[in-house]
Amino acid sequence: MDKEIEKIIVKTFFTKRLQDRVLFEMSSAKKRKDALSRLCHSYGTTLRNEYMVDIPKPNSDPEAIAKVLKQNGAGNSCYVLSWNEEIDGQKLPLLTALEHAVGMGMPSIISCIPDKLAYFEGELEALPPPRFLLKRP
Repeated sequence: MDKEIEKIIVKTFFTKRLQDRVLFEMSSAKKRKDALSRLCHSYGTTLRNEYMVDIPKPNSDPEAIAKVLKQNGAGNSCYVLSWNEEIDGQKLPLLTALEHAVGMGMPSIISCIPDKLAYFEGELEALPPPRFLLKRP
């Protein structure tokens, strides 16, 4: 896990009132899931709404999402925060990360440019799960 990249992601996309708490939770193996669980039902109060851009439906194809991210400046690699332990805390090829996160049913943030661009998929409560670009101007 890259604590510096995670700090940038949290400071950029999470609401100010939660940033210190989330960073504390993410730094602890025991509490990391607590930080990620904030992205389940309450992502609307956890993430900064002004940076959330709805991805038009249909939006369940990892390749199509990768294309949208690349149109917004993403490269071929990314950093992942995810409920999925196989990809959490890793730098991965963008398409690989998306293939593991899209449709998983639990939250993930795939950071393409740590202080500017990410993909967020929330918990699956109803079809389809919420999917957003996190984009800072």
